[in-house]
Amino acid sequence: MSSSRLIGRIRNPPQPSTPALAFSKLFVCIIPIAQIAIGAIHLHDCPREHYIPIYLIVGGVFGLVLSLLSCLPCTKTPEDGTSNALSRICVTWNSLTSLFLFCWFIAGNVWIYSIYQPNYNKNSTSVDPYCDRTLYLFAFWTTTIVYILLGLFMLGGCCVCVCLYLFGHADADDL
Repeated sequence: MSSSRLIGRIRNPPQPSTPALAFSKLFVCIIPIAQIAIGAIHLHDCPREHYIPIYLIVGGVFGLVLSLLSCLPCTKTPEDGTSNALSRICVTWNSLTSLFLFCWFIAGNVWIYSIYQPNYNKNSTSVDPYCDRTLYLFAFWTTTIVYILLGLFMLGGCCVCVCLYLFGHADADDL
């Protein structure tokens, strides 16, 4: 594949089929639903750090809202390239929701990692308060998976950059 065809495919990627798109949206909604459920079930089961179940519930609700907002037609760019007021409102709302989720994620990191390996035994005579094992490990691993995925995306991006560099530069007239 020539570099001009590669750049053309990057600019205009093939559109996924509707069933694939629906399945991917459904898959993205599974984790927020699980966060809401586990946070609600174990709402009072972590006296060591009582914000962890709240972190899961709020993060799940906002993640679900962000996923559902991406299904609205106002988030799609019109074919003629113009932008209407509704589209700007959707973009602004998505941006604010994403910013909130980023800040909430940082707060969750502090709450989760600061008590790493809490006491899981509710009936312990230890002075150290407990935290439910399922609740803590779910919060820990969902947060850690975000870092793993971020690392994989960064590694993939670096590989793409190296491949583009090694396999030639685009001509000025191709851009």
